[in-house]
Amino acid sequence: MTAGTWCVDRNITVDSWPKEDMAAVVRNVELAGGGCGCNFAVDIRKLDPSMPVSTQGLIGAGEMGDFLIGIADEYGIDRAGLHRTSEAQTQMTDAYVSTQTGRRTHILFFAAADLLTPDDFDFSDCNAKVLHLGLPGIHKLMDAPWGDDANGWTTVLRKAKAAGLKTNFEFVASPEEKIREVGLPCLQYLDTLVVNDFEIGALASRSTVEDGVTDVAAVFDAARDVLTKGAMDLVAVHFTSGAVLVTRDGIEVFQPSVKVSDENRKGANGAGDAFAAGFQYGIHEGWSGQDALKLGHATAAACLRSVGTYTTVGTVEECLDLAQQWGWRDA
Repeated sequence: MTAGTWCVDRNITVDSWPKEDMAAVVRNVELAGGGCGCNFAVDIRKLDPSMPVSTQGLIGAGEMGDFLIGIADEYGIDRAGLHRTSEAQTQMTDAYVSTQTGRRTHILFFAAADLLTPDDFDFSDCNAKVLHLGLPGIHKLMDAPWGDDANGWTTVLRKAKAAGLKTNFEFVASPEEKIREVGLPCLQYLDTLVVNDFEIGALASRSTVEDGVTDVAAVFDAARDVLTKGAMDLVAVHFTSGAVLVTRDGIEVFQPSVKVSDENRKGANGAGDAFAAGFQYGIHEGWSGQDALKLGHATAAACLRSVGTYTTVGTVEECLDLAQQWGWRDA
């Protein structure tokens, strides 16, 4: 099951990102579903169409809400828990990607995201085994204290744990202080944590990225630190050149990423969701940590072939075949 952010992404390709008061040329605009609730759910269904996936969240009325309902139906996602409100429009993101640098810039319109609360989640009649939840930092009421809990995310995670679900949490690009403020109280209610190199550094109050280069040793240190702060069985951290896995029973793994040429790299929007979906699929199926990391990388590599968040993700076999074809980076 996925829960949390469902939004409409306008994936916009520009020649380069302009300075203020300057102009950029748009080369392509593609409308797609976005947010972890949507992306992770679609990715799992594309990896394995036989695996049932349900979702919960809040979207607005109108055509953008209809668009997201259409995506859930197209991919066979159980949307009984995807509620709609007439009090706000559907959340939207303008996701710009520069052909000059490959870098992304996201401009957010929160809308219905500001109305999401723990009351929008109900696991009392749930057949799912795993909950993938996010995104903290962009939901006003969820980010704030809720009852006796530090924030609404901890309330939802507690409800999920009480219903017997395994839990995973996903972040969105936010300042380090915000990631710590919202994320640290949630760690005690998680079974797994899959994040990127910047996010693990923020949670551990460590420097893990300098001038765009990941310090793998620092990532391992940060992952070990964060593992001791929560109840997780494992922490996985992904970045451009690879990924690391640290488990509570002492297993530590580094897995290089897939070699993706500049020619094949169209956009990174959704690649983090794709990695998380591939990795979690492998863990769900009882694969080794190394093999789960490989599938995470393979799914992300497949995703990079388009500016959309899930457009070019294929089946498990197709993603692994693609990774084998392109090869792996050196360790």
